[in-house]
Amino acid sequence: MAATQPTILATSGGYRRGQRVDLEFNHLMHHAIDLAGASGRRPRVTYIGTAGGDSREWNQRFIEAARIAGFEASCLNLFTMPNIDSMEDHLLSQDVVWVGGGSVANLLAVWRVHGLDLILHRAWQAGVVLGGVSAGSLCWFRGGATDSFGPELQPVTNGLGFLPYGNGVHYDSEERRRPLIHQLVANGTLGETHCTDDGVGLVYHGTALVEAVSETPGKSAYIVRAGAGESVDAIAVEEPWEARLLGSVK
Repeated sequence: MAATQPTILATSGGYRRGQRVDLEFNHLMHHAIDLAGASGRRPRVTYIGTAGGDSREWNQRFIEAARIAGFEASCLNLFTMPNIDSMEDHLLSQDVVWVGGGSVANLLAVWRVHGLDLILHRAWQAGVVLGGVSAGSLCWFRGGATDSFGPELQPVTNGLGFLPYGNGVHYDSEERRRPLIHQLVANGTLGETHCTDDGVGLVYHGTALVEAVSETPGKSAYIVRAGAGESVDAIAVEEPWEARLLGSVK
């Protein structure tokens, strides 16, 4: 069963430290399954770790976390070649596609070489829930702030654009991100930008933001828009968006 409409869950979270393994899925990852409407069988989830260079270690962590959660998991690798004959057939058979963190700039370049951007758009339209954390959040938007190019954050403006906004991740844990997002919105590099504290996710039906959800108490989402300052200088206006706290992990 697919989601009833194109759905994206863009997050700064989804994982927690495991008790017996390195990594377990936190509430946001389980919420992605709920959004997909998967029931009566093990949910099918594919992990795409392009942003981290298709790390086999991270693949194994994800597979172990999926086993503990009761999910049927697979990993789509693009290095050194795609590990699946038909990426489109595979992804269209999934409930959730989850994209890991790392370099969003490298992710975008590699996906486009392989036509994965177009395949993911078709999967999204077909009701496969697209989700991810950090770079796996930024990729769905028009752009945001990234450390893909070096330690100093820089703008990225060539995102997939499935969602017609900017995106800011790790908004409360990396002090340089908020001021750069404000600067990029104020000077017009980014339009309206949707941001998440660590542990928060944004749910989109089609291109409409419908809800912010959190796996961590006291965290929030934010919408940053350009505003008129008292002088000729443009400013950015930040509006908090309350996040609904998700329940216990299943």
